[in-house]
Amino acid sequence: MAEHEAHHSLHPNHLFGHVQDSDKIEVPRKLAPPDGHIKLPQPFKLEKPLIEMHTGNALIDNTILPLEFKFTKYMAIELVAAIIIAALFIGLGQALKGGAIPRGKLRNMLEAILFYFRDTVVRPAIGGHEADKYVPFLWTVFLFILACNLFGMIPWLGSPTASLAVTGAMAFIIFVTVIGSSIKKLGTAGFVKSFVPHMDLPPAIKIPMTFLMFPIEVLGLLIKHSVLAVRLLANMMGGHVVLAVLVAFISASATSAWWYAVAPTSVLGATALSMLELLVAFLQAYIFTFLAALFIGTALHPH
Repeated sequence: MAEHEAHHSLHPNHLFGHVQDSDKIEVPRKLAPPDGHIKLPQPFKLEKPLIEMHTGNALIDNTILPLEFKFTKYMAIELVAAIIIAALFIGLGQALKGGAIPRGKLRNMLEAILFYFRDTVVRPAIGGHEADKYVPFLWTVFLFILACNLFGMIPWLGSPTASLAVTGAMAFIIFVTVIGSSIKKLGTAGFVKSFVPHMDLPPAIKIPMTFLMFPIEVLGLLIKHSVLAVRLLANMMGGHVVLAVLVAFISASATSAWWYAVAPTSVLGATALSMLELLVAFLQAYIFTFLAALFIGTALHPH
């Protein structure tokens, strides 16, 4: 029995179960006997999913979940993250808008983060006075992703950005913003024209090159935003899976004489990796928002 549990702790389905979304929250068994699961309420869940995939591939089936409108752990975390952001920054924004000077260490720190982000990311990437119109949007994106990433550092919760549904939705929002901003400034014809770079070529070469470049540029736009979602997903999920593997070694070696060496090594390794994950949480939020600002700037100034 012990050998079976040790093998089960390192099984891919068990490991990925710790980083995928769920309709329950795992906690120590003492807090929620007998199985250590807290079931979330399901006021909107459908009896039969609208969309359901069965590919036979466990990784795909665990990543692309059925569309059944269930309330999940990641939804709860996102809701809490949004409430925390609103509580911290709405008051600060109103104070700054009224010309007040921030008081206290927390508000000064938050103001410094926001202004640093505006001056070193948004304005250089977008340029001109247009950048300030996008600052609130990009601030919100950065803070929301950062909050979701940091929740992944709390045991038994997980990071919503380790879900394709979340990162895909964020990338889609950026995609719509990029297209909408470009059409608003350049017009529909100007937006379409922006997919074809200026080429000083003879007509005999320019015309076929135009028909060749247009689909390539459109495909490139779609790929860029898809990669935006996958990059964040892979970094957050990968780190949490490695953490799960390190901790699972403790259970896997429970019946071995090496347990006394494996257990402290796993704890130290998980602690060191957690420090790295803390850095990655900030870094990935920064990179995602920086690329979003860059995409918006490129759409507004195509040439």
